Amino acid sequence: MTQSKRETERKYEPPSGGVAGLPDLTGVGPVASVTTAGPEELDAVYHDTGDLRLAGSSVTLRRRTGGPDAGWHLKLPIGGDTREEVRAPLSDDVPEALRELVLSRTRGAPLRPVVRIRSTRAVRQLRDTGGSVLAELSLDEVRADATASGGGRAEWGELEVELADGVGPGLLDVVEKKLRKKGIVRSDSPSKLARALRDTGVGEPAVRRPSAGVVAGSAGSYVLAYLREQVGTLVALDPAVRRDLPDAVHQMRVACRRLRGCLRSYRSVLDRRVTDPVRAELKWLAGELGTARDQEVLRERLGAGLDGLPGDLVLGPVAARLRAWEVSRGVDVRSRTREALGAPRYLRLLDALVDGPPLRAKAAGKPARTMARAVLQEYGRLAGRMERALALPAGRTRETELHEARKAAKKLRYAAEVARPALGKPVVRLGNHAKAVQQLLGEHQDAVVAQVTLRELAVAAHAAGESAFTWGVLHGRERAVAEARQQALPGVWRSASDPALRAPLAH
Repeated sequence: MTQSKRETERKYEPPSGGVAGLPDLTGVGPVASVTTAGPEELDAVYHDTGDLRLAGSSVTLRRRTGGPDAGWHLKLPIGGDTREEVRAPLSDDVPEALRELVLSRTRGAPLRPVVRIRSTRAVRQLRDTGGSVLAELSLDEVRADATASGGGRAEWGELEVELADGVGPGLLDVVEKKLRKKGIVRSDSPSKLARALRDTGVGEPAVRRPSAGVVAGSAGSYVLAYLREQVGTLVALDPAVRRDLPDAVHQMRVACRRLRGCLRSYRSVLDRRVTDPVRAELKWLAGELGTARDQEVLRERLGAGLDGLPGDLVLGPVAARLRAWEVSRGVDVRSRTREALGAPRYLRLLDALVDGPPLRAKAAGKPARTMARAVLQEYGRLAGRMERALALPAGRTRETELHEARKAAKKLRYAAEVARPALGKPVVRLGNHAKAVQQLLGEHQDAVVAQVTLRELAVAAHAAGESAFTWGVLHGRERAVAEARQQALPGVWRSASDPALRAPLAH
């Protein structure tokens, strides 16, 4: 069993004179009083892979004894001064729940102790007028020892300011201003672990650098930078998906699509012998995640539709049937997602993504030519899809073609995203129009899919002797939405297909 909380903190070099060198923070911002707590004796053993994959992605995993929060602590970066800390009870080995949450970073490599850090901590609590704790200042005397035989030892001091739950980050700024006046400056180490690894001789995590031979400012450099960004996003979302956090599945699926789109659109600069198999595996992963995402979208859409109906149009146990449908589908969907993220092929895919693809000779080319051509090729594919779809009469075949056009619009949008840093405003404008087409076609597709599910619910209700009237009303509304989006499509497409949007890229 795990618990989680967000922590926002900053680390500083210790004041000369120790505790006596701390400024009085009474009256700083909302701080009405300062109280003393501690001292505390903390003992933590940090775990990582042999090549420090967790530390390399700013993740820490430790087993701590002493203090008020003894147990296993996993810290995941969120951004800025904030991290999420996931806690598990004390045990001899790494808890399986935490081992799973770091799997996208370790990629199956074994975890082992790498450094032991013991701290003697003096605590000052900053309180408001009501006596509630706003933040804690912790002054630590730190002793770090490498766990491997022959490892070194390091000692240093550190000041940490951590906000209490629910306190805004502005307090950190006013406290820091006061600290600076006393000559107390930020630490150059992001964490105790980072400093301990360096100072004890364990080593520093390898930093991924551009592949050898990549020319700065070339088409290949922009493509690889985009791929690294999306791989980082996918890896970081893995723990959130495993914990079923809101929107996590959707965001991870989008990262898969962006990666697939980049590997497809920029095949002229990437080695297809490597990237084509990776694209196939990304398609598999997106498909496994898609089941969960489609269920999520449908649940929200049907629930909102039902909530929006007047009471006199809701006949029979409609809400109960919808809840039963959600539960029956939801269990299978979550199980499928967990199985996918635990599959060996998923870890092999992560290995391939982290390694990065080799480049072809064209990767050294100027982005204005190579990347513009890739974007325009994706536009041509979208234009072909739209032409076929708009020429068809209303019906199932046209709906299928519109769905394919939506996929093509996404590919154009993602190709434009990759090229944005190199090509600037012209490709941004084209990408925005592709997004407008994609969104409209997405609303159409959601309405089409909802109609199928509503018909199934109506049939099930009728078979159970319930009224199917309400399901029919919702079905009619979704059909009207789909028809309205089809009517709006020609105008949106005229704007997106304006030759003036493509002209700057064609030269």
